[in-house]
Amino acid sequence: MEFDTWWLLALPLFFALGWLAARVDIKQLLTESRNLPRSYFRGLNFLLNEQPDKAIEAFIEVVKVEKETVELHFALGNLFRRRGELERAIRMHQNILDREDLAPEQRLMAVHELGQDYLKSGLLDRAEELFSRLIGTTWEQRGLKYLLEIYEQEKDWAKAIEASRKMDAITGDSSAKDIAHFYCELAAGDLAHQRYDDARRYIDEALTVNRKCTRANMILGDLHAARGEFAAAVDAWKRVEGQSPAYLSLLADRFLNAFRKLDSESQGIALLRGYLERYPSLDLLNAVFQAVLESEGTASAQALLREELRRNPTLIGLSRLIEIQIAEAPADRRHDLELTRSLIEQHSRGLSLYRCDSCGFRARQFYWHCPACHGWETYVPRRAEERELAA
Repeated sequence: MEFDTWWLLALPLFFALGWLAARVDIKQLLTESRNLPRSYFRGLNFLLNEQPDKAIEAFIEVVKVEKETVELHFALGNLFRRRGELERAIRMHQNILDREDLAPEQRLMAVHELGQDYLKSGLLDRAEELFSRLIGTTWEQRGLKYLLEIYEQEKDWAKAIEASRKMDAITGDSSAKDIAHFYCELAAGDLAHQRYDDARRYIDEALTVNRKCTRANMILGDLHAARGEFAAAVDAWKRVEGQSPAYLSLLADRFLNAFRKLDSESQGIALLRGYLERYPSLDLLNAVFQAVLESEGTASAQALLREELRRNPTLIGLSRLIEIQIAEAPADRRHDLELTRSLIEQHSRGLSLYRCDSCGFRARQFYWHCPACHGWETYVPRRAEERELAA
């Protein structure tokens, strides 16, 4: 009971203290607001009324009058960059960076913002120099993020590997998948220039970093094929089945070419038919269909298509079946079949594309590195129609 009485007596005291604190805050706010130029409030009003151009002009007036408004300089610079006015953004952030009285953290922020201006302007060398200045500071992680973007654009894969490893050391995350692709890019470049030993070294590095890197075994097979070692090439490509069978569809033509070099085309067709049965794929179907058509004739090719359509009905597969029927149909039936095939192709045009799982970008060819969102291995090697049927 004594506790309740004390609590009731204390309530008015707490109320009074809160009232006094509020009064002090209000007085401080009013004092600070009186010190702000009128242009600042005009700018805010323009922003609230969705008039960004007039708001910018009003804020520029504030900057001219109040040279100490560093935060407003930053805000204007960022606004210019978002609007695509990159020269104005660069001037604004460079003016901040040139100030001698800038606090250390603000100087790092100015370097970071100016680097973004140059990056968006396409001046990669200047952007790289600025972001490199953030290494070893509290802004290192943000600097590395943009450095990695620059190295990927410049295809400087060795620096991209170094930057990724530094980023992993800071964040504790793993960029193993991306680093494996950087090694694969190095390997592909050396392979194109017939530097086979260097290419093999990078392939081994990729598989050490990420043993599930299907691309590394695909390039290894290409390396063996370039050397004329077709049996070894087939063995390398077969390993993809144990890593990710969906990628076998990208290897169909390579398998067939290698088996032809080994004078064992029938064995290659049998291998691909087995893959097609276990891992249905439109790309595999197209490759096997063409090979059967050329080696076994029209009847076998039609039988293959009908069998596959029964197991996995697709419009693209149906279009191929009608295509082969047109060639054998009487003249009076060809027009109707061609019209049917044309309608199917129009409807299925968008279904034959690959789609990025990260951003949804669609493309006719398969990409390891999405051209839209720049993610690595975000495309599944299956056409849109297959994915919709599987969903």
